[in-house]
Amino acid sequence: MKPTRVLVADDHTLVRAGIRALLESIDGVQVIAESGDGHETLDLIARHLPDVALLDIGMPGLNGLEVLKRVRQAAQRTKVIILSMHADPTYVTQALRAGAAGYLLKGASVEELPLAIRAVMRGETYLTPRVSRSVIEAYLRDAGSPADPLAGLTGRQREILQLVAEGHSTKEIAGRLDVSVKTVETHRARLMERLDIHDVAGLVRFAIRAGLIPAGE
Repeated sequence: MKPTRVLVADDHTLVRAGIRALLESIDGVQVIAESGDGHETLDLIARHLPDVALLDIGMPGLNGLEVLKRVRQAAQRTKVIILSMHADPTYVTQALRAGAAGYLLKGASVEELPLAIRAVMRGETYLTPRVSRSVIEAYLRDAGSPADPLAGLTGRQREILQLVAEGHSTKEIAGRLDVSVKTVETHRARLMERLDIHDVAGLVRFAIRAGLIPAGE
């Protein structure tokens, strides 16, 4: 039987190494690539088409939820399990609505990782037991769960919002995205207008509340 091919994406090198070591101890699992950057993760998924991608939410440049949304469009055969330190309903429901096959807390027991991988490979959705029952029920009812605060933004606007909130200058963002400074300024102006936010500090606060970047990073 062919092994389950897994990609690991986490911006913390030691965490990534630990996850890789655990995966390599599981029978029938093969780690085919790893990454600490959102854009690189997308490239690796497109190149290798893994069976499962384990994605950290808090990656620089392009966070795990944005990577997930793009993977669902470009590499639908890849099952995505979100790895997160957050059990907050905002993160869980955003991940599920974006098409995550699983949501696993980083504080989970080591036995949960193989369970999650096997479940999503069977076509099931795996949610770590520490995610509250009320969150699951709210999602299944599609009512009473928090709305996605980023739902009205385009993929490019979400990307620029994250880069601005991470502290990158307009020129740096233009270089990273391979677009002109004027294009970045136009996107940022439309973003501020849409959110009714008129300074960078406000964008940073919004990005943290929306779960786009972690607080304190």
